[in-house]
Amino acid sequence: MSRFVRASKYRHVFGQPAKKEYGLENIKVSNSAWDTNVIASSGKYISVNWNASGGGAFAILPAPSPFTGAPSIPYKLPDVIPLARSHTAPVLDTDWSPHSDTTVASAGEDGKVMIWQVDANAFEGWGADGWVPRDFDPVLRIDASPRKVGQVLWHPTAQHVLATAVGDYTVKLWDLGAPEAAKAVLTGHGDSVQSLAFNPTGQLLVTTCRDRKLRIFDARAGGEAVRIAEGHGGIKGARVTWMGDKDRIATTGFSKMSDRQVSIWETGGLGNVKSLALDQSAGVVMPFWSDNNILFLAGKGDGNIRYYEYDSDNLYALDEYKSSDPQRGMCFIPRRTLNTSECEIARAYKITSSGSIEPISFIVPRKSDSFQSDIFPPAPSSEPSLTAAEFFSGKTAPAKLVSLENGAISAGAAPSSVPLARAQTAPPPQPEPTPIAPAPAMVKIASEPIPEVASPIITSSPVEPKAPSRSQTQSANVAIDSKTDALKEENEKLTAELREARALIRHLELQVESMKANARKAAEALLNH
Repeated sequence: MSRFVRASKYRHVFGQPAKKEYGLENIKVSNSAWDTNVIASSGKYISVNWNASGGGAFAILPAPSPFTGAPSIPYKLPDVIPLARSHTAPVLDTDWSPHSDTTVASAGEDGKVMIWQVDANAFEGWGADGWVPRDFDPVLRIDASPRKVGQVLWHPTAQHVLATAVGDYTVKLWDLGAPEAAKAVLTGHGDSVQSLAFNPTGQLLVTTCRDRKLRIFDARAGGEAVRIAEGHGGIKGARVTWMGDKDRIATTGFSKMSDRQVSIWETGGLGNVKSLALDQSAGVVMPFWSDNNILFLAGKGDGNIRYYEYDSDNLYALDEYKSSDPQRGMCFIPRRTLNTSECEIARAYKITSSGSIEPISFIVPRKSDSFQSDIFPPAPSSEPSLTAAEFFSGKTAPAKLVSLENGAISAGAAPSSVPLARAQTAPPPQPEPTPIAPAPAMVKIASEPIPEVASPIITSSPVEPKAPSRSQTQSANVAIDSKTDALKEENEKLTAELREARALIRHLELQVESMKANARKAAEALLNH
């Protein structure tokens, strides 16, 4: 067995649930059988598909934080709360604008899409004596379809651009400044659209469908897909997410034998790069991508959240957050709102089967109080890169990025060009999934920074300083090489000592487990007598 393990700064990431008072209770989740995440989040608020009589509704609530305290409302909600009630049939999906933490879109079984704006004073006086709930009103209504609207998704870079998956097996793109008619209609689906995702520039859109096919569209051109591939073999729900600025997408679904799977696909020809079997549970797996190159997988109906690090077309298992309380839905907050002082690289909001919302922070354990730039790459900013008119006229721009250290805004990397010629032939068949092997324990290599060589101080003088001779340069190089060799030797020595210490710790752990097993056997023997 190899003594060397793969290096990763995220090897010891762990999920930490918030205390009870930093969550929300008495959540009445919708009983609709339609498969969405049920909950969505911006940097300030969360939305939840609500179980309401007399039409459709969803709740808008302040997002609880496990670090800065509870929201401005009681953690146990009153039985009657303000709701967004204007839909005449159950609300199926909600999504918060990436360019405004107070703007949310909703889609319902009544075929309507509505846009809502949250007033900052909407939550004053919650739970106080004489408090009267006041429902939210939409600022825009769109008749998207005579049938239901199953999913709604904001464009990542263009302001006021919205995508909707409607009941006639199409995806429509809207300019909210002129919502009388859809700007683009994506067709060719053989059944209901199950999920959809934009690439980082919003030029491409990928969908999964009940006809078991994976499709990539040119979002502005409309019409049929430019790439089509056979997806997961099972009929149950499949989900998709774009893997950041990489030309890769990740999907979750089921095999023909009902095994839960995760797959990676390259976008150029929609060829399958990797396919892994997870388990044989029945719940749909919700995928979430983080720009830390981490893919989170949360299964409906179980309490576990797996997370993997993506590197060179491989998924390396990091760890698994386990809970005895199953999740009915989940969402992740925008990275620009994370708590960097606690080394929080991701935060999820989980709706439990008991009717509560639980924040779960994923933390890299580090002792330093300074900003950890290696685990906090710039995050997508709330500033749009394009207007809706610019996007639909053919302009493409990367998302603006914000530094999590100082809030500075910068332009993102130029978008990679993906051929958009329409596919004529089917891609190669999907390989059989291979089970995920548990990742080995990670060894952190101890090292010391190489000290800088002090440079001579040059005083101001009209005489130009004399250049060092060849012998002096050679002597300095020899001195640097000797220091470097000494540091390398010291580093190798420390590494060897660390390996020995790890081996000793593991040996002691095995001894402890053996002693516990013997103690259990002795206790069972005493009970039998």
